[in-house]
Amino acid sequence: MQPHEELLAEILIDEETLQKRIKELGAEISKDYPDGNLLLICILRGGVPFLVDLSRHITVPHMMDFMAVSSYGVGKRESSGFARVTLDLQTDIRGKDVLLVEDIVDSGHTIASVLQMLETRQPRSLKVCALLDKEERREAVVPIHYRGFAIPNKFVFGYGLDLDEYYRNLPFVGVVDLNKYKAPE
Repeated sequence: MQPHEELLAEILIDEETLQKRIKELGAEISKDYPDGNLLLICILRGGVPFLVDLSRHITVPHMMDFMAVSSYGVGKRESSGFARVTLDLQTDIRGKDVLLVEDIVDSGHTIASVLQMLETRQPRSLKVCALLDKEERREAVVPIHYRGFAIPNKFVFGYGLDLDEYYRNLPFVGVVDLNKYKAPE
């Protein structure tokens, strides 16, 4: 695997800008859920860094749970449009305020499927918090209640977003240099 510097076309969102916006989102969410009946559901694996940092800035008591949903394959740059739950929640969400925490909303198919499934479990409320939103790629209607950044239609990685399962640990969101990147066979 190449070092990330060789694959980086540009830093789209630097660490300081990311953390400032996440702090703002945490304050907004805290204000909107004063009773603390909040359950954050993180979509694994990309959403983990965002969830951890966001949770630190949410000042009301809250719980966390995780789901794994697959719609991409290794080496693919676009969602298959089909969402498959590979790890389900451990928490009963009936009557809870649920905030689905996602790293990126692209076509919207994955989140739309997850929202539809979660709605059948009768939460008191169900909202989406997405760090990144590629609005111009949207194919499914997805209400994003808390948005970190609207981004252009570029192939991004870092801060939870992987490049063939690598580089989730980068503290920034970068754009892949497609002239240097070669997807695994």
